[in-house]
Amino acid sequence: MTKSLTKPYSKAYVGVGGWTYEPWRGVFYPKGLKHARELEYAGQKLTSIEVNGTFYSTQSPKTFAKWAGEVPDDFIFSLKGPRYAVNRRVLGEAGDSIKRFLDSGITELGSKLGPLLWQFAPHKKFDEKDFAAFLDLLPPTFNGHTLRHVVEVRNDTFKVPAFIALARQHKVAICYAEHDSYTEIADITADFVYARLQKGNEKLKNGYPPKALDLWAKRAETWRKGGEPAGLPRIDKKKAEKKPRDVFVYFIHEAKLRAPAAAMALIERLK
Repeated sequence: MTKSLTKPYSKAYVGVGGWTYEPWRGVFYPKGLKHARELEYAGQKLTSIEVNGTFYSTQSPKTFAKWAGEVPDDFIFSLKGPRYAVNRRVLGEAGDSIKRFLDSGITELGSKLGPLLWQFAPHKKFDEKDFAAFLDLLPPTFNGHTLRHVVEVRNDTFKVPAFIALARQHKVAICYAEHDSYTEIADITADFVYARLQKGNEKLKNGYPPKALDLWAKRAETWRKGGEPAGLPRIDKKKAEKKPRDVFVYFIHEAKLRAPAAAMALIERLK
């Protein structure tokens, strides 16, 4: 029997990338906190974490189970798919890499397993046939669990209706990337929304100005209630079906030192 990870109501999950970052010690993490307890602490302050380590190396079922045991019941992990699946000339040949990732024990996270992020390099251009073949390889269920897939593309050749149509056909979300140079696409193509915010300022206590955090709280709430925020670039002018959606927002990369503070400030605004 397949276990759906979709909640009976929509919710916004907010967090950062990873939890092991030395400069956070004494800034986000209290001084003297044992390194082994950092995930436990992050789980008390944030509602989600995007795991980058799965992009670079294969984890074990024991590791996933350990992570699940260190965070609250309503915490969610998003996992980045392995580089071997996305960094290849022919995406349609990624089947073995995808299977190896799924077989590594990700469902040991149980109900804490969130979206699987497939992130493509800036030089990867849109090839409709090949990208369709890749999306065909992403299973909607695995080992009794419903899977949620999201793709992050970083090349403007993806700014075409054909890409939006493919994502909708496969019920795969398109990551909205707030970044100075990455491709920005805010079209809703799945039953959830995934955003990576990458314009932080380390000189600011919370990484973002208060008005910017207010705006992102408003956008997240609009997404959660099934709407589409004004002012974000969409390719298909036809609006997505209006229905409540889970929302995942991560403060990533830029001003990483302030990312946890930014996430906590957004969580507070969404209460």
